[in-house]
Amino acid sequence: MNLHEVLKAGRSGFAYTALGISFALLVGLALGRALQVQSKCSFLISSGTAICGGSAIAAIAPIVEADEHEIAVSLGTVFILNSVALLIFPPIGSALHLSQAQFGLWAALAVHDTSSVVGAASRYGEQALVIGTTVKLARALWIVPLALATAAIKRHRSRISFPWFILFFILAAVLNTYVGMVTHLSAQLFTIGRLGLTATLFLIGSGISRATLKEVGWRPMLQGVLLWLAVGLTSLYCIHKGLISF
Repeated sequence: MNLHEVLKAGRSGFAYTALGISFALLVGLALGRALQVQSKCSFLISSGTAICGGSAIAAIAPIVEADEHEIAVSLGTVFILNSVALLIFPPIGSALHLSQAQFGLWAALAVHDTSSVVGAASRYGEQALVIGTTVKLARALWIVPLALATAAIKRHRSRISFPWFILFFILAAVLNTYVGMVTHLSAQLFTIGRLGLTATLFLIGSGISRATLKEVGWRPMLQGVLLWLAVGLTSLYCIHKGLISF
């Protein structure tokens, strides 16, 4: 990806990301309370949906002092919905005739993990991949302020886990823009990256089992599904009506 495209996508998606994260956290916590989901688990599911799936959960869990079961339930919920998103988002985008920009933005706002956003957007098109990946990574940066705010509220002195994969993404964009040798090798690097993504998505799919579903339980799963639908449908409506554009 070209650095100039990355910066443009990041600037355009900042406001949408801030609004989307606030909406997801508020709705998620309200759903968790209504469904009587354990408070730590509810917060982790809401954080994972709002920001960056498993990365957000891994960063927030030590701060709220979640136990292994609560972390497993939260990760399992997000994990299952990620896999569903990979399958259904591209067909929905095609059926609604979403443009490349619209689909990339929708995937970034409504799909949990970065790997799943990349997987869904790459199936839709090159421009969707650029926009979806960049906006999603800008969204992942919000792990840090959320973790700091949570630690302040909990008065918990914990090391904040920075999403380092974002720095590697920026470095790759800089090299692709300014280093000629990398530009000439971009086709080969793209092939290697696609193979790596394929392996990652295979591992995501192979991890779904009855044991995973049983571990999650119906209340957290219902919270995750309802919150995902609220975020996905609201963002899709706004994008389709032109209220959110790129």
